[in-house]
Amino acid sequence: MLANILQPLIDFFEAFLKIFHDNLGLSWGFSIIALTVVIRAILLPLTYKSSKGMIRLQQLAPEMKVLQKKYKQDPQRLQQETMKFYKENQVNPFASCLPMIAQLPVFLALFYMLQADLRRDICPTLNPLGTPDPKPCGQTDASSFFFIPDLTDKATGAVLITLIVLYVGSQLVSTLLMSTTTDRNQRLIFLALPFFFIIFIINFPAGLLVYWITTNLWTILQQAIIKKRLGPLREEAMAAVNAAKEKEKAEGNGKDSESLGPLAALRASAKQAKQQASAPASVAAGDGPKRRSNGPPPSPPRKKKKRSGRRR
Repeated sequence: MLANILQPLIDFFEAFLKIFHDNLGLSWGFSIIALTVVIRAILLPLTYKSSKGMIRLQQLAPEMKVLQKKYKQDPQRLQQETMKFYKENQVNPFASCLPMIAQLPVFLALFYMLQADLRRDICPTLNPLGTPDPKPCGQTDASSFFFIPDLTDKATGAVLITLIVLYVGSQLVSTLLMSTTTDRNQRLIFLALPFFFIIFIINFPAGLLVYWITTNLWTILQQAIIKKRLGPLREEAMAAVNAAKEKEKAEGNGKDSESLGPLAALRASAKQAKQQASAPASVAAGDGPKRRSNGPPPSPPRKKKKRSGRRR
């Protein structure tokens, strides 16, 4: 049913692949790479704006925490104040998801294309036009690409392991470059997602993994350029986050000292008494502080009178 709904989109992207293959003379593997590059180039302005918005959100994170603490007992009011805060600062919290959502139709179209339409285009002798359930093309000159024997079928053995390594490695690097969050748990979740997706991609056609790996490599290059362009803004955001952390830490220390008021006073008085008790010994040894010259001299010790032994 979903394939029927997406059929116009499938036909649209299939026409682009045929242009790359038939008119430009590219292989089907390089045609998939060319389609990926064209789509990502079109989405480049949106991706740049999304990256700028994520950095801006990171810069405003300390103020968001203040709102969350202020209205933590009133979720409805917190939601209203949060949306008002976003509107005043002209920030869209969902902007970071737009490039990913825009790529989803291409991904789905290519997924169904490699299971049906492209099988008829790549190996028409095996799958004539109008075949209701096209079969994988197998290892042929048209369907193979570098070490991949068949783009229209799922990979197995060493080919699958190589594709998984390339996918996970490129996805981890692109995730580290794209991630602007400073929360440790969120970063761990982002880093764990590629390993979770392995259970799905092992059943994907190999051509779809070529698209995904190309997308990750493009993201790595793109984020390196964007990071250089948005370097000052990123530094301001990190400075704001660090300043908020220091302020929160200082406030926490102040609250701790107030809560330990009686205990802290007892410890301070005990420490002072101990210093006063050890002061004469240190002075006698020559290590203590010198006596002030303008103070009164100490009174001489009183001599005890000797008793003569007579009784009165």
